[in-house]
Amino acid sequence: MKLILVRPRGFCAGVNRAVQMLARTCAEVGSAPICVLHEIVHNYWVVEDFKRRGVRFVESLDEVPGGATVLFSAHGVSPKIRDEAARRGLAAIDATCPLVASLHRQARRFADQGWHIFLIGHKGHQEVIGTLGEAPRQMTLVSSTEDARTLTLPDSADPARLTYLTQTTLSEEGWRAIVAELRKRFPALTDPPGAGVCFATRNRQEAVRRVAPEADALLVVGSANSSNSRRLAELGEKSGTRSFLINGPDDIDPARFTPEMTLLMTAGASAPEEVFQLCVEKLTRFFSVEIEERVICEENAEFRC
Repeated sequence: MKLILVRPRGFCAGVNRAVQMLARTCAEVGSAPICVLHEIVHNYWVVEDFKRRGVRFVESLDEVPGGATVLFSAHGVSPKIRDEAARRGLAAIDATCPLVASLHRQARRFADQGWHIFLIGHKGHQEVIGTLGEAPRQMTLVSSTEDARTLTLPDSADPARLTYLTQTTLSEEGWRAIVAELRKRFPALTDPPGAGVCFATRNRQEAVRRVAPEADALLVVGSANSSNSRRLAELGEKSGTRSFLINGPDDIDPARFTPEMTLLMTAGASAPEEVFQLCVEKLTRFFSVEIEERVICEENAEFRC
């Protein structure tokens, strides 16, 4: 069996920063309670590791006891959440990915200038909820091309001042298709500076797009609630390559594969490299493998904590 281990894969700069910030908080705070609003990143292994260290993951600030430290996850939060934490006097640490924070700044700037914004993203995703909160009266969520075809523009919106922003973890083809539909209805739609998904999402998708035609199957290591991981598996399927999203080695069923196959392996931006390697090791126990590391592009970005 041939395994093509593609790079870039695994932790992006924003995820790495958030995980480091939470680890440092655990070391500095000691026995005092530490809470994270939502999952620090969308990965089972990362979350379980911090639970073992005593970190509590909560869905509302109402669950955070007085005197606790609370971290905002890499996906970001709305101004309403920040204001509530300040009102309660909570020690808040912001682990929002800098690229998501930049998205929030763009939303505020467009809103302040009187633009109406189409936010392209998945309803209910934490990044989308936080971004919508920056200018809720001047944003319309668009989750599909069907939404783009049927949405109603608010009476307060100026048809000559329309733009869009995108969730950072969408598929390239997906958000571009939605923009194309929006432009059919609203020809004045303006492209924002740096439009599109973040570089880490784009790089991981490009790696799969280039190599998938060489493979009989694609294994994406990542949790089911990880948007960027799901997009990688979908991209593999669209390329005609049978694709599996696996949380870890226990999800690998050797009966699905044969010794003659070529498997492409990657990992979503919130999946730890050590879990990826455990998946590789499991395959080596069942098959005689030839491993090739394929680097599609170098990704050396780092965000300061």
